Amino acid sequence: MGMPMRIGVLASGRGTNLQALLDAQAAGRLGAEIVVVVSDNPNAQALARAHRHGIPTRVLEPKDYGSREDFDRALAALLQAHRVELVVLAGYMRLLSPVMLQAFPQRIINIHPSLLPSFPGLNAPKQAWRYGVKYTGCTVHFVDEGMDTGPIIAQRVVPVDPQDTVEELAAKILREEHRLLPQVVRWLAEGRVILQGRRVFIKEDDGC
Repeated sequence: MGMPMRIGVLASGRGTNLQALLDAQAAGRLGAEIVVVVSDNPNAQALARAHRHGIPTRVLEPKDYGSREDFDRALAALLQAHRVELVVLAGYMRLLSPVMLQAFPQRIINIHPSLLPSFPGLNAPKQAWRYGVKYTGCTVHFVDEGMDTGPIIAQRVVPVDPQDTVEELAAKILREEHRLLPQVVRWLAEGRVILQGRRVFIKEDDGC
């Protein structure tokens, strides 16, 4: 067995997807090690979650940098200093610039609360509810320069009940996010994710 893949998590808010990763790591189901949690929000609950698990945290505030590129240069340097191999966006509310994408090519993933390419951007559960779709869900994808436009790795489907409120639908989607994100991180740690253009394939587990 080699060393576990080193993960850096970026989070701006509550950090419930971070918690799902931390729980999976504690249970031996992640196949990777979270080595740093970085936030652009000093009040993010994600920071407290990381502290409780003994994970190093850092706050980088955009106001301290002259441009998005300057911010991302500092972010990339911080992650590289922790020898991060995979960057996971878990409720991170900033678009990444080419500076970050070039520093971690095909090594940045995001989780989004819709079945992309439907309902990208903010408030995806509300978008789906208002549109009247019968099914929505969540997506883990590689990050590119667009908003929620990178190659799709995996998705989970959530049926929309006619009686669902927006809040109930969002909670149902979030439960599936908490299942999907650790699974995808494990696949990546095991080297099972193959990217060919926009198409992503998951190799079968060889049972080893």
